[in-house]
Amino acid sequence: MSKYQVNEKGYYGPFGGAYIPEMLYPNVEELRQQYLAIMQDKSFQEEFQQLLRDYVGRPSPLYHAQRLSERYNANIFLKREDLNHTGAHKINNTIGQILLAERLGKKRIIAETGAGQHGVATATVCALKGLECVVYMGEMDIQRQAPNVARMKMMGAQVVAAQSGSKTLKDATNEALRDWINNPVDTHYIIGSVVGPHPYPDLVARFQSIISEETKKQLLEKTGNDQPDYVMACVGGGSNAAGMFYHFLDDETVKLIAVEAAGHGVNSGESAATTALGREGVLHGSRSILMQTEDGQVVEPYSISAGLDYPGIGPQHAWLFKSGRGQYVSITDDEAMQAGLRLTQLEGIIPAIESSHALAYLEKMTFSGKENVVICLSGRGDKDLDNYMKYFNL
Repeated sequence: MSKYQVNEKGYYGPFGGAYIPEMLYPNVEELRQQYLAIMQDKSFQEEFQQLLRDYVGRPSPLYHAQRLSERYNANIFLKREDLNHTGAHKINNTIGQILLAERLGKKRIIAETGAGQHGVATATVCALKGLECVVYMGEMDIQRQAPNVARMKMMGAQVVAAQSGSKTLKDATNEALRDWINNPVDTHYIIGSVVGPHPYPDLVARFQSIISEETKKQLLEKTGNDQPDYVMACVGGGSNAAGMFYHFLDDETVKLIAVEAAGHGVNSGESAATTALGREGVLHGSRSILMQTEDGQVVEPYSISAGLDYPGIGPQHAWLFKSGRGQYVSITDDEAMQAGLRLTQLEGIIPAIESSHALAYLEKMTFSGKENVVICLSGRGDKDLDNYMKYFNL
């Protein structure tokens, strides 16, 4: 048993658990009791793998970015999750969870979304399976991610604006949880990240672990070694990072670098750098690290990227940070935007602003020329073109 994976009580070290209202207990308990048996069932695995292959387009390529490698004096590989159907890693999890929901007999699906990628991925699988879909999205995110809102509506999803708090991802999650409390029998909540009450962090990480599973095979083919020196990914709640790190956790020679959003600067008052600013506490059903005031009120996060605009991290990330297994760093809006433009002009790949945070950290690293570095390119930048255009006056 890995010391970095969830234990039988639903904890990663001191983090995790299920801190939920009594009304939600039956839903979460049903999932906890059945998720592993369902996921390990032969027919489930066959359908899951077939959809990943024929519908999502996996395996996603591991691309050796030559011009990027020359710039940073290292062998830099991009795990191209941006090439998945719907344009991000989120679809890996929603395919898995819709199959789970079907087998649990659920007819209605709810989800929360920030950047809109998880909302699109959820609307996609609901259309695929003919299930009702309601997506909660912060009013501010609806404005800054309009193309994704259009996609969700076109696929038949109802998009509901969260108008409380900062009107972003945290508030959308609150609304989705309220819906689930009110509709416990027929509804499955497809959480989009490695957050929420146990078993969600583990369940989502398992579905996303396909990223590192493929990476190991692909890296072995390309370099003769399935273990890179560095694995890097951006972290909001942390699902792409959890999937990218999954099969490297127990090999401590592989350095794990998780990049959070510093917004206008870690100490600017407008940031989402959870590990730099946060304390231990409970958020959205699990014990983790979150940004909070002295009396425990959640601090409003800020990031130019809607997908990293979250005041906490998943409990597994909290444990990787606290145990020292992962290095948790942060990148400002400006650094991320410059890194996004840099990749576009060096490699002809427009990354999501979320992924640009991971790319930006290369500027702060030094290499000897031999290192193999894998970066999860978690999403494509189509949804962010408006932001890029405004930022660079293009």
